[in-house]
Parts: sequence; C-alpha cells; structure tokens
Amino acid sequence: MNLRQFEYALAVAEEGSMTAAAERLRVAQPSLSQQIGALEKHLGVQLFTRTPNGATATVAGRAFLAEAKIATTASRRAITAARAANEELAGELIIAVHMGLGARQLPEALGQLRHRHPKLQVTLYEEPDPADMERLARQGTLDMVLVHRIPAGCTFDVHRLGEETYVAVVPKGHPLRSDGATVRLEDLAAEGWIRFRGASLLDDYLAGLFAGAGLSPHTVARASQISTAVRLVAQGLGVTVVPASAIPEGFEDLACPLLPSLAEPVLVGARRNPGPAETAMLDHLNQQNWCSTGLLRDLASVRDR
Repeated sequence: MNLRQFEYALAVAEEGSMTAAAERLRVAQPSLSQQIGALEKHLGVQLFTRTPNGATATVAGRAFLAEAKIATTASRRAITAARAANEELAGELIIAVHMGLGARQLPEALGQLRHRHPKLQVTLYEEPDPADMERLARQGTLDMVLVHRIPAGCTFDVHRLGEETYVAVVPKGHPLRSDGATVRLEDLAAEGWIRFRGASLLDDYLAGLFAGAGLSPHTVARASQISTAVRLVAQGLGVTVVPASAIPEGFEDLACPLLPSLAEPVLVGARRNPGPAETAMLDHLNQQNWCSTGLLRDLASVRDR
C-alpha cells in the first residue's frame, strides 16, 4: 500500500469512473484498476461499487478516502518543505476563499507568487459551503483561508489584511443614479434584487442587512457568481450589493457607494508554524492594496469618465 494508490482512489472518487480517472492521471485504465484492486485486497474491504456507468464509493470507501485525503495532503506538504530547504519552492498550496473576496488583489498576489516560484502549484476552493469549509479545516486539508470570518474548526494564525467595502450595483439610467451620489439601502428596497445561492455567505450577509433594516425586498433572480449577478444588473433585471473588489472589469460604472458605508474585515488564516509556501503567499497578500477608500476611488474614477 502506497500514496500513489491513495491518489488513484481519490481520483476515481472525484471523477466517478475508472476511465475518467485514468485519463486525468495519464495512466492506462487496466493499470489503474489493478492498483485499486490491490489496494482493496490489502485493506480487506471494497472501496468502490462498479456499475456500467462508473464507480461509486462504498461506506467503507468514503471512510478510507477521508483519511487518504489527509495523508496525500501531508505528503505534498512534506515534499514542499524538503524542496524549500534546498531553496526551491514546489508542491501544492491549498487555499479556501469566500465568494468575491479579494477578486482583484488575490489574482495579483498569485501572479507574483507564480513568477517568483514557478514550480509551486496553487489550488483554490472558491466559496465552499460553510459545512464543507469546516470539514476541510478539520481534516487539515487547507493551508490558508482568505475570509471575513475564520470558520469553525480552523486553528490558524489570523492576520488582518484590511477591509472589504460593499457597493450597490445599479443599472445605467436608473433614477437613483441621477445625482451621482451615494445610495441608501432603503432606497433600493422597492427594486427587484439579484440574490445569490442560499448556502453562500454573501447571501447570508445580504439577508442580515435586510433583516437589520426591517426590509423585505423582492428577489427576481439568483446567481452563483458575482460576475453573473453584475451582468444581470447591467441588463436591467434588478439591483444588488457586492464587494467592491468583485466588480468585473468593464462594469465599474455600475457601482455606487452605499450610505451608511458597509464593510467587513479581510482576514487571512495560515497554519501555525507555517511553511515557506504559506509565508511567501502571506507576504504577497500583504503587498496588495486592501484599503477600501482606494478601491472606491478607483471605481468612482471609472464611473465619472
């Protein structure tokens, strides 16, 4: 039994079939099946139920896979540490990030990291459900999180990067935009709203805003991505509120400051006693502009052109 077999089993579970897993791993399908069979023989349990349409993890298989994920993650981290000791950052850095958070800053930080350490691979979990985030944290899968609130189960060291300001997104030509000034949440209450999927933290945040202001706006659509919601607003379907940094390029002129202003802290959590990969990523995140005033000024300059 070896880590390669663990990785094979995880790939089969993720792809749902031996054939698809073999293609992703770039190995022959008979070889993959043989390795899975050898693993099952060694463990004395059946990990997968084979069907004409693929392979499904058994109860025993799901229990094994949860631990196999931890083992393979630890293995990659050990490789990263060993290579870093030889001044070569490689391996995999796993980061979870809340929806829309650092949408401008995070890609810049990752680009800088890639330029400096081209052999280091980064895997992003974008907006996992709260339960999934907690599970990933408990399993030790995550190296870092970029969040507004540290999820339960995380024992990370926490660093505050700045704050994320929220803006209203209103269609061009809308009466509320006539004076070019700020927009109150109450002013938007009578409008149709573009909301987000119910399990997302962003939609929870909007729901809290409505409840706190005693508002019950009408939902006209739901989107799973902020960029989609902004594009729906651009087509006149409704209005929404999103983080300022998440406004996609080309749609900055739809953003309007809110009164009173709304903002949440931007936190990065990193493993205690972080390795060189986490330390390098934290350095690049700290170099970004997390000042809400600067972001609003940039959006206003685009809107006023």
